[in-house]
Amino acid sequence: MGLLDGKVAIITGAGNGLGEAYAKLFASEGAAVVVNDLGGARDGTGADVSAAQRVVDSIEAAGGRAVANTDDVSTVPGGEAILATALDNFGKVDVLVCNAGILRDRTFANTSEADWDAVIKVHVKGTYCTALPVWKFMKDHGGGTMVLTSSTSGLYGNFGQTNYGAAKAGIYGMVRVMSIEGRKYNIRVMGLAPGAYTRLTSDLPGRKDREPDPLSLPENVAPGVLYMVSDLSAEHSGKILGVSSRGVREIKMLETEGFAPGRPYTAQEVAAAADQVFFKEPESVHRLTPAAVPA
Repeated sequence: MGLLDGKVAIITGAGNGLGEAYAKLFASEGAAVVVNDLGGARDGTGADVSAAQRVVDSIEAAGGRAVANTDDVSTVPGGEAILATALDNFGKVDVLVCNAGILRDRTFANTSEADWDAVIKVHVKGTYCTALPVWKFMKDHGGGTMVLTSSTSGLYGNFGQTNYGAAKAGIYGMVRVMSIEGRKYNIRVMGLAPGAYTRLTSDLPGRKDREPDPLSLPENVAPGVLYMVSDLSAEHSGKILGVSSRGVREIKMLETEGFAPGRPYTAQEVAAAADQVFFKEPESVHRLTPAAVPA
């Protein structure tokens, strides 16, 4: 028996890279899969219906069940049509992985309004437009599981990715709120910060013109996401997992005990209490540099 026997999964951005790896693995574990992909370039331009269908053909050739969908995740009608594809072909949906994304990297000073709007639209609005109709279905049909894709670029920061980082940090906020609201309806929501060698990350600093580490290929990251959508992680709603060639680890937001005098205070007192306000980092702490931060 597979970990997803009898379940139906929707995966957005599944025509290439990580989404394709998730789709193939989920299908091999018994899920019927809606493979959504607009088929555009990595900057969001263009469209090609063959991307999603190629993945579906591969799944079916291996004995699995899948259907292609090419609707735009960043529109409300698109999100509704993606759900309709699942219901029309498989009758339900149990799992949603919001994976679709684009890049338009620029330093902050060089970011255009068009670049900003496009990235925010696909990532943040695209997650909203896709998740909302699925959420409503799950709410009325006993629950389900969602994995929303954030990024270390939003959680830690990465040079030249202000728009992308802002979008991915916004998705972190969605995970935290939706996981709280989902408790009442048995809807589990987790956040994913993946690190893999894909067409979106192949020219990041330190990776361009280098052969990828085999461990960083999408098919070696997908098992961590399979764990997240399966019943094996049922107790971990609201948590963010970093999944990469380094393995799987939880990423948390923490705070210090802080300076809390219980009375009006001055800026000078805050400065004097800096040891209480800020974390003490050991000299050996690993600081993420742009080259070390996966997208």
